[in-house]
Amino acid sequence: MSELHYPYARTVPEFGEPMEAAPGIKWLRMPLPFALDHVNLWMIKDGDGWCQVDTGLTWHRIKAIWKKLFETHRLTRQIVTHYHPDHVGLAGWLQQERGIELWMTQGEYLTAQAVAEGSGSYSVDAMVELFRHHGLDRKRLDALKLRGNAYRAGVPLIPPYFHRLFDNQVIRIGEHDWRVIVGYGHAVEHAAFYCEALKVLISGDMLLPSISTNIPVMASNQRDNPLKHYLDSLQRYRELPEDTLVLPCHGRPFVGAHIRVDYLEAHHRNRCNMVLDAVQAPRTACELLPILFDWGELDTHQLMFAMGEAIAHLNYLEEQGRLIRLEDELAGIVRFQTV
Repeated sequence: MSELHYPYARTVPEFGEPMEAAPGIKWLRMPLPFALDHVNLWMIKDGDGWCQVDTGLTWHRIKAIWKKLFETHRLTRQIVTHYHPDHVGLAGWLQQERGIELWMTQGEYLTAQAVAEGSGSYSVDAMVELFRHHGLDRKRLDALKLRGNAYRAGVPLIPPYFHRLFDNQVIRIGEHDWRVIVGYGHAVEHAAFYCEALKVLISGDMLLPSISTNIPVMASNQRDNPLKHYLDSLQRYRELPEDTLVLPCHGRPFVGAHIRVDYLEAHHRNRCNMVLDAVQAPRTACELLPILFDWGELDTHQLMFAMGEAIAHLNYLEEQGRLIRLEDELAGIVRFQTV
């Protein structure tokens, strides 16, 4: 196989209308109110009900869809891949409304709480200061600060307790066992789920068919190397059979995990080369934005992701010894240059 295969190339379910994706698994698309206009949720048959994987963003349109689904689908529990709002946003509401308990890794659960509360280095102010340190101009810094804690709007309620998931843990859902595969880089402790009997991987945001997932440095760990963690995590998917059906949280289900891993490795290798070409003279992460993200003017939402990922590529190359970090202590700005 040299290209990805899309079993449902001509069939995409309407928002809120579950469609069978594999035996005992339903594909549920939910709308999103930004450029990435949808998130895929997955429903796994669990006895006489359904185990819900991810919840969707807290948004009136998604709540209305869920209320209609409650008439035909009994939810037994909810499993969340990671802490981002389109995945965990309605977990608290679903538990409150339907009494279904949350299963999640501890790293994701605690990060959700820290970001929602804006505590310490998880605050908007800490993020703004990180981006200022990496050269972002005052106008865009002010726009980020004015935006405030958008995470809290998408995740207003987090369940007060949860069941902790561990890497390689096997959980029984209905008639099948699912193995937890923890990955890093996109989020702190992202959980994907593989069923050997069905040859199905619910990949969350770790393995997407047509876009590359965001790999950010966060203010709480400014010298982190999430790109290395992400590339290392991708190797876990090479262990799966080539004919595994991948159910991603964005885009269409596909077969060809190994091909996609090859592409993502090449994608980030190319981006690193772009960075190296650009920093023959000292440059900030902000100055790399037009080079790495040639989408035109970035809105505030896109800017947050773009800055975090630009820093991630710089940290990655610095750890490899291919860049040096130059601190302007007077201005409090950091630049990078090739060795």
